[in-house]
Amino acid sequence: MKIAVIGASGKAGRLIVDEAIARGHEVTAFVRDANKVTNKDALVFESDLFDLKSEDLVGFDSVVDAFGFFGEDQTVHVTSLNHIANLVAETPTRLLVVGGAGSLYVDEALTTQLMQTEGFPEAYLPMASNMGKALDQLRERADVKWTYVSPAADFRADGIRTGSYTLAGEVLTLNSQNESTISYADYAIAMVDEIEQAHHIQKRISVVSK
Repeated sequence: MKIAVIGASGKAGRLIVDEAIARGHEVTAFVRDANKVTNKDALVFESDLFDLKSEDLVGFDSVVDAFGFFGEDQTVHVTSLNHIANLVAETPTRLLVVGGAGSLYVDEALTTQLMQTEGFPEAYLPMASNMGKALDQLRERADVKWTYVSPAADFRADGIRTGSYTLAGEVLTLNSQNESTISYADYAIAMVDEIEQAHHIQKRISVVSK
């Protein structure tokens, strides 16, 4: 398969590139700085995300939005995802999003999100709420073959690659140790599994460690 990873020099994007290449896929890393692409088997497309045009993504089976922003204006999570979605709208290309955990629900009735619960870190609220808005907008689109993949609440960049995970849905799910955690490496496995299997078109899924 031909896979594009936007934000491929970030921690999650880099591991998704590595996982997809290890499985024999042709991967193009979309980055602002080509020097930050560490996998020498990746093709490289150097551009700012907002400068990308629809023709830049023609021919890809899947586009992964691994863009992350930790600056002041968190509304960029809404505008960036909307921009990428517009680029692949009305095409066969799938859009898979490295999402957030804050918008996961903590009840089966889907009335309360994790970011609305007492004790949710205030510093993460701007990011969580804007990523949640971006997901809400994506849900309204019938012109994009999207899949939104939320990690567990504790998304560990330095976590080990166990090679396994538990697939869940809209509700925050705990593992066998009663924790909501997953490593970036295991998340990358889940992302590439979904790229290959295409089981959750126009759905949000979530993943947690075993």
